[in-house]
Amino acid sequence: MESAQSRVLILIVAYNAATTIEHVLTRIPRQILRTYQCEVLIIDDESADDTFEIATHFRESNPEMSLTVLRNPRNQMYGGNQKIGYEYAIRRGFDCVVLLHGDGQYAPEVIDTLIQPVVEGRVDAVMGARTMVPGSALAGGMPLYKYVGNRILSFTQNKLLGTRLSEFHSGYRCYSVPFLGQLPFRFNTNDFHFDTQIIIQIVLSGGRIVEVPIPTYYGNEICHVNGLAYAGNVVRTTLQSRMQSLGIMYRREYDIPRRQERYPLKLGYDSSHTLALEKVPHGACVLEIGSGSGAFARHLKARGCRVTGLDQIAREDDGDVFDEYIQSDLNSAPLTCAPDAFDVILLLDVIEHLDLAAQRRLLDTIRNKSAAGKPLLVLSTPNIAFLLIRLALLFGRFAYGPRGILDFTHRYLYTFNSLSHELQQAGYQIETVEGVPAPFPAALGDNLLSRVLLALNKAGIRLLRGVFSYQIMMTARPTSTVNQLLQETEGETAYLLAERRRRDNGP
Repeated sequence: MESAQSRVLILIVAYNAATTIEHVLTRIPRQILRTYQCEVLIIDDESADDTFEIATHFRESNPEMSLTVLRNPRNQMYGGNQKIGYEYAIRRGFDCVVLLHGDGQYAPEVIDTLIQPVVEGRVDAVMGARTMVPGSALAGGMPLYKYVGNRILSFTQNKLLGTRLSEFHSGYRCYSVPFLGQLPFRFNTNDFHFDTQIIIQIVLSGGRIVEVPIPTYYGNEICHVNGLAYAGNVVRTTLQSRMQSLGIMYRREYDIPRRQERYPLKLGYDSSHTLALEKVPHGACVLEIGSGSGAFARHLKARGCRVTGLDQIAREDDGDVFDEYIQSDLNSAPLTCAPDAFDVILLLDVIEHLDLAAQRRLLDTIRNKSAAGKPLLVLSTPNIAFLLIRLALLFGRFAYGPRGILDFTHRYLYTFNSLSHELQQAGYQIETVEGVPAPFPAALGDNLLSRVLLALNKAGIRLLRGVFSYQIMMTARPTSTVNQLLQETEGETAYLLAERRRRDNGP
């Protein structure tokens, strides 16, 4: 994109900025206004002073600047004021929007360093960072207690989110407007930690972020932020986003489609996939129900297995992943392949996506069309009695979400006892029952924290399996049906009668 064609909105959020707003406007480089198709938007958040009047007078006195001045009829707070500005940018089709504060804390002189990476299409967001240059923040007048708090909060957030940003708490930013339009920022807080939430959303969406150093300036501006409350909100909202990734809770602002497989493979640590792989013999003939993209099937093939995949999604396979592939929705259609042709049938995180009638139909079909003891059924499903679900219920929460135990697509959930009862009533002999810990490495990365949490979770499972297991893992084999028993009885009787006749008749 050529910079001359780029439409840039400079959004100035202002509250009681009568003494600074005119100075901020005069500091915007006029070269910026000539380089881009640039508009400056001031949104006065129902100030108690003359911010709106001074900004309006400046617009009238400087007709060469494309300046729009709006005033909120009700105070929307810092985050709410940004929402209005971003909605303005989206509706009017700007290419990028720069966030600038009306109190003069951020330098308009360096605004082009924030704009360029976005209009050139290299990134989705640029963050102005005051701490990239060692010592510059304190030299620019940042109070020591704010600097220390900034460092502690940014370190904590980087660890929780798996990022490496210099700081999370600068309000000088530039966003790609088309990218911004894909984020659920409208569900964010109206408070000051709006800035943290939008960074989390960018990270969750896989957006490209770059930081650029900016000068620090602390003058006589009035700070409207309660530092302790802000810190608490920042930590709380960051933890909420991580808890959502674990499927423990749900908030709409973090419901962002990921640029990855919906149900990624979990190997390399104690998980349902790891345990299941250990239970499949080398060279076995396997039916994988709910096979998805074939990520798990590739590991089965590496063990010399012959793999038939079954899922509701359409796919064309060249044989490298599946030896055979069946497209079928088991909620509406019965199992059509012959289950007795397989040594192992995998139902990994599948039955919870089926309604109860479909589950029972599937289990009955496998048993009715199989010989006693074959195939081996390997099954995993979420444990609805997991500790964190119990605690959520204790405090009146039962929130479904895009992932985890209370996934939107889950239709029927089990405890250890209820799943054992269901399998036994369906005529299966249960061989093994195991608890599976929460997938901390998948959510937090393979690091010391996730390994410690995993070890603690496994210890809890040994103590109270029904409470501390995130998932249930069982293996079972079909027992003979009544019809099969009748056939065996008739066959045995015919054999005994034939033997009797042979003995009576002699040689």
